[in-house]
Amino acid sequence: MKVLVTGATGFTGGWLARHLTKTGDVVRALVRSDSRVAADGLGQAGIEAVQGDLRDPASLGAACRGIEVVYHIAASYRTAGQPASAYRDVNAAGTGRLLEAARSKGVQRVVHCSTGGVHGHIERPPATEDAPLAPGDVYQETKLEGERLARAAGEAGGLEVVVARPIGIYGPGDTRFLKLFRLARGHVMLGRGDAFYHLTFVEDLVEGLRLCGTVPAASGRTYLLAGRRYTTLRDLVTLVAAELGTHPPRLRIPVWPVWLAGAVCEVVCVPLRIEPPLYRRRVEFFTKSRAFDASRAARELGFAPSVELEEGIHRTAVWYREQGLL
Repeated sequence: MKVLVTGATGFTGGWLARHLTKTGDVVRALVRSDSRVAADGLGQAGIEAVQGDLRDPASLGAACRGIEVVYHIAASYRTAGQPASAYRDVNAAGTGRLLEAARSKGVQRVVHCSTGGVHGHIERPPATEDAPLAPGDVYQETKLEGERLARAAGEAGGLEVVVARPIGIYGPGDTRFLKLFRLARGHVMLGRGDAFYHLTFVEDLVEGLRLCGTVPAASGRTYLLAGRRYTTLRDLVTLVAAELGTHPPRLRIPVWPVWLAGAVCEVVCVPLRIEPPLYRRRVEFFTKSRAFDASRAARELGFAPSVELEEGIHRTAVWYREQGLL
């Protein structure tokens, strides 16, 4: 098929665009004007890069011309000092513009990539797609707004829509979880580490997204795409430490004093558009459980993650070392 991938210069979108190319699709990537270096790399992989922006309806129409399936990965992620309006303009309104462009150009299906974060803290693990929705910050709130727009567009007819909620994406090329690897080399951990955490290796995730775009019965459905198993944060850090050849942190300090310090940092730094040295969200990483049940995707899509957690951690650690990050 001929497909369009938004966000292809990012971690997940880049992996997806290359995966779709390898599986036989003709891939076009929507690329912002400030991402030309990354676009050159896509071209070398046989991917057509077209300039456009989720805030520019005309560019979206041009990008969707002749396309059968759109994989919408692009999003405004957490950035210090960025106003809430910027998230809404991309994650919600931008999604609406893309859906309209897709409909007007005769696109058959849109796979909208949301986030498992819309469920917030999982009080009764593991969570399914029907678990309560409790977004915890403006990023998650606007991703949920984008979901609702996508679902409404599908219900209006003329366009198939599938919503995917990835969980804890990691692997070579990602640096978000570098802090977890560095934590495993350190001596201090916040809290007891008994919150659940769930990771999904990027190679498995992009195959799940491809299935969302190709399985006929997926139209109108929402899927959690998650790795084969979840662990406690304590056990996860122990696995990473074993890969790195170190001992896991032995010293544990209470969470809430650090959380309060993060709140103070945000109050002082964010209005000045200064990167806070500490966020409450980073502290909540140690307290909020994330554990999911991806059996719907397994049953309806044939989603079957193949990379075990230990193998994924190994591959990621190898890449971090190659990049000089560890």
